Amino acid sequence: MFKSFFDPMPRVVAHRGDSANFPENTLPAFESACTMGVDVIETDVHLSKDGVLVIWHDPTLERNTNGKGSIEEHTLSELKTLDAGYTFTTDGGKTFPFRGKGVQLCTLEEALQRCPAQCFNVDLKSKNPAIVDAFIQVIKAEHATRRVVAASFHLSNLKLLRKKEPQIQTSITTLEVLALLALQKLHVLPARQTKRSSVIFQIPVRQWGIEVVSPAFVRLMHARKAIIQVWTINDEQEMRRLFTMGVDSVMTDKPALAIKVAEELGLRTKS
Repeated sequence: MFKSFFDPMPRVVAHRGDSANFPENTLPAFESACTMGVDVIETDVHLSKDGVLVIWHDPTLERNTNGKGSIEEHTLSELKTLDAGYTFTTDGGKTFPFRGKGVQLCTLEEALQRCPAQCFNVDLKSKNPAIVDAFIQVIKAEHATRRVVAASFHLSNLKLLRKKEPQIQTSITTLEVLALLALQKLHVLPARQTKRSSVIFQIPVRQWGIEVVSPAFVRLMHARKAIIQVWTINDEQEMRRLFTMGVDSVMTDKPALAIKVAEELGLRTKS
């Protein structure tokens, strides 16, 4: 049983569960990732029309289901009628092994209950600030404060979450990363620490032509007790390069491969 999200330090973050072998962001994908022994499951939530936190990545339903339209324009009961395995294929569309097999969209509550000892990284996708209260309510009801980190591209929602429930860990969003990165590039990054717990970076290796993750960046941010999680890494050599550089975690669509690499580098105990 884990002590907290960062004890021990997570190395392998399964992007949307075991999404290589099961429909992404569904209970079968999460259960497979748990069985595999990943450190963290990364997932996403939207607020349904009736105010329920539903796990899904896209704002719309077409890419992964037989439904249409915005997820936030549907009630939970309407979303539960859709086939969440409808488009999943591993052979370029020749077969659809989960179509018609009863795979549904699930709620955050269901995921936390189905995987009671698993850490989750939850991206709050909705711009609606009501998602913050709904998230806090679920996390408290499931006693999941210590096993969850919240993320979002909407800085206003993260600020609201930090104010309302400071015990829930959050990563920093794109605007906050850019500000720190600019200070680091100019060699004027202040030495002070945040009043909150460790700064959690969830970042790509490079963005907008800027090299974000470099040895200097890792050294400097680790000296400030920051935690560096990099997404989305599916190449074995790149995993090795980043782990050797000192990044803390990789988010990946290939968690079994990342587990193998982390174990070979001595960053995880072999299961």
